[in-house]
Amino acid sequence: MRHGRWLTRALMLVVLAAGALFMFGRGREVDIVTVQRAPIVQSVVATGRVSTPARIEVSSQLAARIERIAVREGESVSAGAVLVQLRSDEAEAALVAARAAQRETEGRQRQLVRVQRPVSEQQLAQAQANLRLAGQELARARELLERGFVAQARVDDAVRSEANARAALAAAQAQAQGNRDGGAEAEIARIRIEQARANVASAAARLELLTLRAPVDALVLTRVAEPGDTAQVGRPVLTLAENGETRIVATVDEKNLRHLRAGQRASALADAFPGEPFAAELYYIAPSVDAQRGTVEVRLRVPQPPAFLKPEMTVSVEMVVGRRDAALIVAADAVRDADAGSASEGGPSVLVVRGGRAERAPIEVGLRGVGVVEVFAGLAEGDAVILPSSAARPGDRVRQRAVRATASARAVPMMSE
Repeated sequence: MRHGRWLTRALMLVVLAAGALFMFGRGREVDIVTVQRAPIVQSVVATGRVSTPARIEVSSQLAARIERIAVREGESVSAGAVLVQLRSDEAEAALVAARAAQRETEGRQRQLVRVQRPVSEQQLAQAQANLRLAGQELARARELLERGFVAQARVDDAVRSEANARAALAAAQAQAQGNRDGGAEAEIARIRIEQARANVASAAARLELLTLRAPVDALVLTRVAEPGDTAQVGRPVLTLAENGETRIVATVDEKNLRHLRAGQRASALADAFPGEPFAAELYYIAPSVDAQRGTVEVRLRVPQPPAFLKPEMTVSVEMVVGRRDAALIVAADAVRDADAGSASEGGPSVLVVRGGRAERAPIEVGLRGVGVVEVFAGLAEGDAVILPSSAARPGDRVRQRAVRATASARAVPMMSE
């Protein structure tokens, strides 16, 4: 009995040892993927909003009652078109008064030229004639005094008359000079006319402020007032979006900055119209990074915006940053330390099946697609790469459990915040 139990135990140990030896000889079961050659496209995907060249708030510079609003939301307007008409009797009265004052000063200027100037010239000529006569009278009186025909009083009267005539001449000369072009009176009249015209221009400009016009070709976004309301200084009545190049403003994670270049083409998709993509082009990359978010702002132009595109609409943008028609690719989940440095620095690597064993192979990676990575060096087409989920280690004897084809490398979105 004892001999039989011992024999049974020995047989069980032999069977277990044989099984372990068999399992060890067969190796660990692993899942593998094959290295293939296929097209690959890499892109950066970001979310942004449609932006207009400028957003314009139309407001009044005067407090006045709104008489008429000529536009509604969604309407297109041309530069110079009347948008809002305000009413102010005071401004209209000021313009009427300023124009009346201008007519008055212009009338005075015409009177100066047509009446005062000729009269002063005539008075000057008369004063010159009177001075000549007074001088002749004085000379005659002195001659008669020398002959003894008249008394000294006659000469004194003649001297007084000549002095008065000289003074009258000086006054006439001053009056005539003042009425001539460049004279004091003419200059005063000119200044008064300029002042009156300036007052008219000021009153007209103030009245013009009651008519709010479109500064540029634009689209009416909002209307926040109605006729009868009082327009307050600086408070918007309408908001316009300037017509022009349609743009998209988006933010990209800074880790993708190295992939972006001005001129790269992109495909945009509005969240509201997911089945209607449209083309865009990257033209601006912000020179600085948002330190709090770790993102960089980018801008794209839309050469042919679709009719449904509206300002501030949310869009997703896929910017193509790399393309290869025939690249050596492997499944992305088979690459270990894919974001590390170069292969020589202990960077990306894979476990490849060679001679029935798992062997670590440093690789150099390039473009990254949807579930795939381009391999520059370290692998060959057809190589069997072990997936990390198999828990194999370098040097393990392995046998494949399943072969998975490498995923298609159609697109390569690199998501950005």
